[in-house]
Amino acid sequence: MEFVSKPPSVRGPAEWFTGHVWFDQIVPTDGRAVGRCNVVHFAPGARTAWHRHANGQLLHVTEGVGLTQSRGGEVIVIRPGDSVWCPPGEWHWHGASPDHFMTHLAIWDGLTPGQDGLETEWGEHVTDDEYGRRPA
Repeated sequence: MEFVSKPPSVRGPAEWFTGHVWFDQIVPTDGRAVGRCNVVHFAPGARTAWHRHANGQLLHVTEGVGLTQSRGGEVIVIRPGDSVWCPPGEWHWHGASPDHFMTHLAIWDGLTPGQDGLETEWGEHVTDDEYGRRPA
C-alpha cells in the first residue's frame, strides 16, 4: 500500500467552465489507474461547457443543487445522493443551479491502451439561454 498525496485544488479553466469552479483530483493520472475521479465544486450559476467522454461519465452529487442536460434533452435538477450516467460520446453539461452551490464527484475512465481519440472532448460554452431553460 502506498500513500498518495493529494494535489492542490485547481481552478477550473475558463475554456471549460463558466463561473467559479474548483476541483480536487482524487485518482492520480500518472498511469497507475485508468479510472478518473474529481470532486468538483461549482458556485451558484457556474457550469461546464458542452463536453463528452470517450468512455462515459458518472456524476454523483454530494451537496447543493445542480442542473444537467444532454444535448437535445431536458434540463434536469440534481440533488445530494443523485447519480447521473452520461453514456460514451454523449454531449452534456452540468453545474450549479442559479441560487445554490453544488458539489459532485465526476467519475470516468481514461483511454485504454490502443483506444484512439480524446478522453474528454470539450465544445462550446453553454449559453445563458440554454442554462436558463426551465428544468424538467
